[in-house]
Amino acid sequence: MDTTPLELSEDERRYYEKDGFFAREAVFGSEDLERLRAAAERVAANAKRAALAKSRAVERAEAPEDDDYRIDGNRYVEAAEATVQYEHDAGSETIRVIEPFHHLDPVFERLVEDPRLVVPLCGVLDADRIALWTDKINLKRPREGSGFRWHQDSPYWSHVCSHCDQLPNVMITLDDADRENGCFRVIRGSHAKGFLPGLQDGTALGPLFTDPAAFDEKEQWLAELPAGSIVVFDAHTVHGSQPNASDRARRAIVLTYQPADEPMFKLEGVKNFAKSGASA
Repeated sequence: MDTTPLELSEDERRYYEKDGFFAREAVFGSEDLERLRAAAERVAANAKRAALAKSRAVERAEAPEDDDYRIDGNRYVEAAEATVQYEHDAGSETIRVIEPFHHLDPVFERLVEDPRLVVPLCGVLDADRIALWTDKINLKRPREGSGFRWHQDSPYWSHVCSHCDQLPNVMITLDDADRENGCFRVIRGSHAKGFLPGLQDGTALGPLFTDPAAFDEKEQWLAELPAGSIVVFDAHTVHGSQPNASDRARRAIVLTYQPADEPMFKLEGVKNFAKSGASA
C-alpha cells in the first residue's frame, strides 16, 4: 500500500473548494494495478456475455424491448444489474462503459471500501462515515475509445437525488493517461455555480451536456497521470475527454460517494463505509 497519508490535506481541501478537484499520483501500486486490470477485463467479458444473452432474449420476446435500446443512436443494454453502453460507431460490439460494475467482481467489491479512497472522501464530506452512490468503468479501448463531451454529473442524477451537492467522485487511472490516449479533463472552478445549462440541440441527451457558453474552456486541466493515480472531483465540476487516438488502453474507474445511510443509485440497498476502515 502507498505510504502517502490518507487523510485529506488542507491544500487538497482548498483545491477542491476552489477548483472543484484535486489529484494524487500513484496511489495504487503495480500489484494493485495488476489485480484491478485483470478484474476489469473479467467484468468486461462477463458483461458482454450477459448483454448478448439479454439481446437474444429481447429478440425472442423473452425480455422487455427496453432492455436493449438506443438513445440518440447510441446503444445500451440492461444486463447483469448494470447498464452496458457500447461505442458509438454503428454496429460496434465494443463496450464503452459499464455502470454500475463493482458488484460484478470481488476485487471491485473490496475496492469500494479501500481506505485509500474512503478516508479522503470522508474528508471531503467532513464525515466519519460515507456511503456508495454509484460506480462505472470506462474501458476506452485503443483506437476505438470515443470521447466524452463536456458535462457535469449532477444533472444526470438530479431527477433521483436531492443531495447532488454531496456526491464527490474519485477516478482511478488503470493505465498511464495522457492527451494522446484521451485523458480525463476538468474545467477549473466550474463547480462554483452549481447546475449549469445544458445543450438545447433537439437531442434526448443534449441537456446533459454542458453549454460551452457557460464555462471557459481555457480553464481546462488535463489529468496526464501515471497508472494508479486518483482524481477527486465535485459532481458539479465540468469534465470530459477526447477519443483514444493511441495504441494504448486508457481504462479508468469512477466511484461516487455520498453521505452515510443513503441508498445506492442503480442497485438496491445501502453500502456504508467508516473512516476507521470497517464497513459500517
